Amino acid sequence: MDMHNLIHMANQIGGFFEAMPDHEEALTGISGHLRNFWEPRMRKQLLEHVDAEDGKGLMPIVVSAIRTHRSKL
Repeated sequence: MDMHNLIHMANQIGGFFEAMPDHEEALTGISGHLRNFWEPRMRKQLLEHVDAEDGKGLMPIVVSAIRTHRSKL
């Protein structure tokens, strides 16, 4: 899948959960959504982007969720 689209979709998820008052709950929500609704190839590509490009283009909360809960993705 096109990385631009993956970044856009991940940022939409991040924007939704960013409004939550509990930051840790938001991080768990983002990673849970990625795990439950994204197919493994999409998650793998997103993880590779975070590793190679330091998450360029992703919202900081999305990068934080991925780094915090990486083992669950």
